[in-house]
Amino acid sequence: MGEHRDSQYIGINEGPSPRPNNHGKKISVLPLVFLIFYEVSGGPFGVEDTVRAAGPLLALAGFLIFPLIWSVPEALITAEMGTMFPENGGYVVWVSSALGPFWGFQQGWMKWLSGVIDNALYPVLFLDYLKSGIPALGGGWPRVAAVLALTIVLTYMNYRGLTIVGWGAVLLGIFSILPFVVMGFISIPKLRPERWLVANVHKVDWNLYLNTLFWNLNYWDSISTLAGEVENPKKTLPKALFYALILVVVGYFFPLLTGTGAIPLNRELWTDGYFADVAKVLGGAWLSWWVRGAAAMSNMGMFVAEMSSDSFQLLGMAERGMIPEFFARRSRYGTPLVGILFSASGIVLLSWLSFQEIVAAENFLYCFGMILEFIAFVRLRFVAPHAARPYKIPVGPFGAVAMCVPPAILIGVVLAFSSVKVMIVSLVAVMVGVVLHPCLRQSEKRRWLRFSISENLPDIHHTSVRDNDTLVR
Repeated sequence: MGEHRDSQYIGINEGPSPRPNNHGKKISVLPLVFLIFYEVSGGPFGVEDTVRAAGPLLALAGFLIFPLIWSVPEALITAEMGTMFPENGGYVVWVSSALGPFWGFQQGWMKWLSGVIDNALYPVLFLDYLKSGIPALGGGWPRVAAVLALTIVLTYMNYRGLTIVGWGAVLLGIFSILPFVVMGFISIPKLRPERWLVANVHKVDWNLYLNTLFWNLNYWDSISTLAGEVENPKKTLPKALFYALILVVVGYFFPLLTGTGAIPLNRELWTDGYFADVAKVLGGAWLSWWVRGAAAMSNMGMFVAEMSSDSFQLLGMAERGMIPEFFARRSRYGTPLVGILFSASGIVLLSWLSFQEIVAAENFLYCFGMILEFIAFVRLRFVAPHAARPYKIPVGPFGAVAMCVPPAILIGVVLAFSSVKVMIVSLVAVMVGVVLHPCLRQSEKRRWLRFSISENLPDIHHTSVRDNDTLVR
């Protein structure tokens, strides 16, 4: 079977796409909104560097303009493609359908690695918010032990099932958002609107500014790898993406308005964790500790959401025969056991990197993956215009091209500002994926590893699907 796979593709059906599995309970709208919220944001924790890099005016403008250039197109494409292919492979299936299995595998490799690198941040950030109260967590063996213990506990939450993860995300989200609502009301008498207009374009750290914006407003497509676990994904997914987009933008902009408008500006102080200091100035120690606790809980929410996405992506790839069959094994709770363990191991290995290095490296890899997604989205609009799309962006093929141009330019800018070290490390990681694909195909051919395709998915090996007499390959 493996020796023929390189000439095959995932067919695009005119009728409704079948559901790939029936394991466990499905995710409804509200938990899905908060899972997306944590895939993308988790709250305003980590946006402080935009003020340090560029000042209040550019920071506020960035969180209004950047979503229009990047977040809205990415969310719309995710809604269309996620409902077109409602299975756990997500963006891997999109790219495989449009560009073939080799590029589908590269997409899966880069996005999974990007997700694992991103997830390595959250145990570290969790401890950073607590170390002021517990100094022992600042370094040494206590910190290492705490990272390992936290990773194990949160990994177990993922093992127990998406229902627990989803509703846990709802509770964590409410807890993370509430202190900023309180802080906003307290700050009203102290707001000075002129503080929002402070800007000095000659003293802008563009690399830090763009990377921070990009990191805080991307990963909308990650939820697509859970599409096979969503209740009625063709209606639920677009609706959840819309609500989550509003929640994310307001969740960034409102705290920045409060923090920059209510206290005098000192750009050097605006770094990770500074919102806790703002809360102390405005409301006292009790509000500061609430913000610290919310930040810690937010990092837990982002960890479990990202791990769910990464592990179900591996499951979806295994169901498509792209990686060995053992990645498709589910626990008794319906979760991808091997995928969870594999993702957790990567997180532990990468948790020693610095915050800036992690953000820059995962942004670089993420950019490559997004380029493939844009190409796949546009190509399918041209070669399969009449394929079933339960949610369709109201633009034609050339409108789809135009929609992808601004975020593609932004990707070029982000890549251009990357350091040489990050470029080299990221390109080495990309080359690993290029080499890994033929190695896996050879191991299948020689029967060193077992590969199989789920019976619940469309037969992609013996069916050629045509759309307007154009064969999608």
